[in-house]
Amino acid sequence: MNYDKLDKQARKILQANDRGLYTVPTKGLYPYQWNWDSAFCAWGIATYDVRRAWAELETLFTGQWDNGMVPHIVFHKQAIGYFPGPDVWDVPRVPHTSGITQPPIAATMARSVYEEDKHYGRVHMELLYGRLVSWHRWFVKYRLHDGMVVITHPWESGRDNAVDWDGAMANVDGSNVGEYTRRDTAHIDPEMRPKKEDYDRYLAMLYFSRDCGWDEVEIAKNSPLRVADVGMTFLFLRACRDLLHLALELDHKTDEIQGWISTLKQGVERHWNAECGHYDSIDVRTGKFANSLSSGSFLCWYAGVDHPEMLAHYERIMGEVPFGVPSNDPAADTFNPKRYWRGPTWSNVNALIAIGLAEMHHITKAEELRKATQSLIAEHGFYEYFDPYQGSPEGGDNFSWTASIWLTWASPHAKGRF
Repeated sequence: MNYDKLDKQARKILQANDRGLYTVPTKGLYPYQWNWDSAFCAWGIATYDVRRAWAELETLFTGQWDNGMVPHIVFHKQAIGYFPGPDVWDVPRVPHTSGITQPPIAATMARSVYEEDKHYGRVHMELLYGRLVSWHRWFVKYRLHDGMVVITHPWESGRDNAVDWDGAMANVDGSNVGEYTRRDTAHIDPEMRPKKEDYDRYLAMLYFSRDCGWDEVEIAKNSPLRVADVGMTFLFLRACRDLLHLALELDHKTDEIQGWISTLKQGVERHWNAECGHYDSIDVRTGKFANSLSSGSFLCWYAGVDHPEMLAHYERIMGEVPFGVPSNDPAADTFNPKRYWRGPTWSNVNALIAIGLAEMHHITKAEELRKATQSLIAEHGFYEYFDPYQGSPEGGDNFSWTASIWLTWASPHAKGRF
């Protein structure tokens, strides 16, 4: 295998998806700047151009709201035909943005970019630090429920179509959203995307929040979906730990961040589904567990949380699936190896899980997962996601975060760590 050639291909993909100061996930399917995609891109770009990596993060934060929230899409330029576009979200600000957030991994990736070149990055890190703190404060103020991070729309999770939301989604009425044309199914096989009834509900939730002026208090009281997302809680806990590291590095006060970490550690305990024996998401409206062992559950190690039962689940699944952690338990009735977040494996999630495993001293398992992902990308290309059994490529091609994961972690030449 010519790994030098794959390294060059990964860089070319990021450069082809570069729009000057931000990177799109892939041409056509996702024509704007997506929040956690962009943070992954900054990590990847930093392996060959630290200055451009800082521009990526700084451009993302031009979309930050006055209340601290960083939206999941920043609409820098018009893309004809994209739905739902800025006119649908109707957020009265420039640049136009969506009205919801996404996994807060920016602090983690900013730390990684900073450590590539501390001399150059010091000023950039100082300038970005306050914005990161503001975003984390927004989460703590509006999105913590008993120490767990709550989402008000499945798109916020980054795992849009995961089984974790099925119970809560069943109570969302999507019958009155009207006619619309989706862009995703024009680019990708509809069998790999969310179903129409799911998309109807996505829009119903969007319209509810938009029509109440994106008022977080009103959304908390009356939105049709409010789920404590196990994946978001783990990612936010990790991000707060990395923000604490940056605060110490920059000689800023740490009491507030340490408080957040303490609260989140208590929230993690509430995510434990004792009946199923794994970490799980919870429908806040009903108090019921999702009973979903998803890839989000396995982000526990990345957050610094070890558990023997989670390790047993991991060993069972990885003994069956050759190409990394599937987004849904293969033993579940809901498992679908082709459908978006209901079975496929994702290189970015594989990387985070493996990094967590290594940090918790499960070195052999971490390396096995890295090797599996390395083979997956080398043999099947830089796709958005993959069939965990066959390795067949799915979703968008020439995908930015897959290229980033290759450069930072999966390639034999990568550092493989934060």
